[in-house]
Amino acid sequence: MHSNRRRSPQRAAKAYTHPPKGTTAKKSKPSKPSKPTPRASKSTPEAATPEDPTPTSVPTAETKSQQTLLDVFSDTFNPVLSAPDFSPVLQKVKQALFNRDFEAAFGSEQFLEVYAARWSPPRALCYGRVLRQIAGEMEPLLLAASGEDELDEIEFGRVSPTLDLEELQDAKRSATLRMLAIGGGAAEIVAFGEYLRSAGATVSGDLTLLDTGPWGEVVQKLHTGLTTSPPLPECASATAKATSAALVEPTERLRSTFVQQDVLQLDSARLSSLLGQTPLLVTLLFTLNELYTSGGIKMTTAFLRNLSATIPAGSLLLVVDSPGSYSEAAVGKEAKKYPMQWLLDHTLLQADKLPAEGCRWEKIQSHDSVWFRLSGGLRYPMDLQDMRYQMHLYRAIPRSSD
Repeated sequence: MHSNRRRSPQRAAKAYTHPPKGTTAKKSKPSKPSKPTPRASKSTPEAATPEDPTPTSVPTAETKSQQTLLDVFSDTFNPVLSAPDFSPVLQKVKQALFNRDFEAAFGSEQFLEVYAARWSPPRALCYGRVLRQIAGEMEPLLLAASGEDELDEIEFGRVSPTLDLEELQDAKRSATLRMLAIGGGAAEIVAFGEYLRSAGATVSGDLTLLDTGPWGEVVQKLHTGLTTSPPLPECASATAKATSAALVEPTERLRSTFVQQDVLQLDSARLSSLLGQTPLLVTLLFTLNELYTSGGIKMTTAFLRNLSATIPAGSLLLVVDSPGSYSEAAVGKEAKKYPMQWLLDHTLLQADKLPAEGCRWEKIQSHDSVWFRLSGGLRYPMDLQDMRYQMHLYRAIPRSSD
């Protein structure tokens, strides 16, 4: 059984529960309660390269994809966004977050929905793009899930280049990608839905979201928004009604489960039960830095060691967080600060820092600073902000391969 000891309220919530830090200098202005009609955001196009913030044009397909995800949020939370008390409630949530009073910020479903409607959309769009960008690295997870025993070319998450493309596609049919989103909530489930849309109708998804906040109802509403056709006005044409479709269909392609628990309090048995026996994607999206700063380096390092000991070989670990000085943790009595990335690599990439059993890690992608810029002309009831983030992707390798 896992430990029942709970952290103090201030330590129980993590960085993903307050407004994004790695955003541009623009201040977003909440829409007035009496005017919920969507308007264009004041954002700029996507960056040309991960390290170059110079904007270039965004493909039309990308703009349409981003707008579709925003529509899921605006449709799901339309009653919240159009409520007369939206702005006053939003200010209360902001103040509670500023005071790091997480119990107050997330003490009611109303506050949770306001947070999700205000801060989760750009995160979801960003995460969706990251998942699409690492789709190639996730191919072995789909192959492992397909149960094709004859595909012995798969070893430790790698696919042999000699594997026939038709064979590869056949193996992916009816495959299910499993994902454990630690600190996950509204943004993660929408991003996962977007990945399933881009992956094609043969791929299903099984998502587990783990967080200390009571996000179950919000996640369920967004699940419904992803798997049902968007609402249409009565005056919509017959063609529009006939072509209207859910982002993910059929409904059975997306399964989601929310678990309200502190990951730092999980013992090996409980964490292993969440991870399962087959390779999966584990995400820490704007979560790890706050684990270090609020939960402490000792407890966070213990969690990473526990994860290494229990995660199935071939699994992927995706870490996205604020870049640079926004992600630093203090160590020792002198409170010397260390970058989150350094702490993470120090734990995962040094064999002597990990338990003898389980897996070691290899880093397969890493970016210190990436700009995610929203397309121009997107419609949402309030202005949205661009994001800047760091991203690191690791693969679990069995110790037996050493």
